[in-house]
Amino acid sequence: MNHKKFAQSILLVAVIAVPTMTIASEELAQANNCLACHAVDQKLGGPAFNEIAAKYKGDAAAAALLADKIKNGGSGTWGQVPMPPNPAVSDADIATLVDWVLSL
Repeated sequence: MNHKKFAQSILLVAVIAVPTMTIASEELAQANNCLACHAVDQKLGGPAFNEIAAKYKGDAAAAALLADKIKNGGSGTWGQVPMPPNPAVSDADIATLVDWVLSL
């Protein structure tokens, strides 16, 4: 395969994979009841996911901080409404959700 066709194949895989990852992560958020309080682009009970991504953009500690908030809950960062703990969500699902939110 020549270099041009190889590059086109890689680009096609990337174009197909990115929307699939986003859909899978949004479905994961739905399955774990995240969308009861959050939406991608609007504030509900909690901040919009894209607001969270903007707040923590470039923060190397953000993934660990957000994973902890999902698992253990928290309050005060976004106002008076507390984030309830979610101990039943697996660490793998939390990592996927955090990566997805931070990618928005």
